[in-house]
Amino acid sequence: MNTQPSPSATAPVDFKVVIPARYGSTRLPGKPLLPIAGKPMIQHVVERALESGATEVVVATDDARIVAACADFGAQAQLTAANHHSGSDRIAEVIAQRGWAADTVVVNLQGDEPCMPPALIDQVVRNLVGHEAQMATLAFPIADAQTLFDPHVVKVVLDRAGNALYFSRAPLPWHRDEFMGKRTHLPTSVTFLRHIGLYAYRAGFLQRYVTWAPSPLELAESLEQLRVLWHGERIQVGVAAQEPGAGVDTAHDLQRVAALLGA
Repeated sequence: MNTQPSPSATAPVDFKVVIPARYGSTRLPGKPLLPIAGKPMIQHVVERALESGATEVVVATDDARIVAACADFGAQAQLTAANHHSGSDRIAEVIAQRGWAADTVVVNLQGDEPCMPPALIDQVVRNLVGHEAQMATLAFPIADAQTLFDPHVVKVVLDRAGNALYFSRAPLPWHRDEFMGKRTHLPTSVTFLRHIGLYAYRAGFLQRYVTWAPSPLELAESLEQLRVLWHGERIQVGVAAQEPGAGVDTAHDLQRVAALLGA
């Protein structure tokens, strides 16, 4: 039973946003600094974070060029170790170096999400504060079979309280009767959800999380949030109040986002 009162939709919530931004990228080297509508991509991401009402926004990076670029447009950036395996590890270093208290609410906003609606950052924070789960994230309904069967799209299934049961690159839940035949449409008897890679957690929880060894499920699916479920912790999943904007993984994504933000 949830004993924590949910914050009102208008009451301010104190939280910080950390944006992991690694310079190296197999498909788009130097991705955080690539120009979009006259600004480096990382500047757009910082602006979305500031628009969410965060009390502090920090870019966590492994490269001095990103630190310098952030200084040029007045953003905070912290140089972190180059050998981190994930954005979570990079954020944990920021927490440790800045001495944030264990109950500090921290949002992990990926550095390649220049179109993330600020309202969703606020929503994931309020979901964390209003529930007993150690971690909160968001999902959005899937509208077509192509998205459901795309292994690059992460799916999530929930329990009756809105906590994650499992995340997978496979289509979940598997509708046995419908999917034994043609997989060109979605059954209407169940809502399929794609996971949005936006997280909120307490600083103390993240510091514990990064000490855990990767779980077998995490390694199999290449999804680090499965480590949380493997260790018996809950992840609260809210249905996003609006559809998230496009992230940037490929050159095609960059062109699409540039057209959108430059309009």
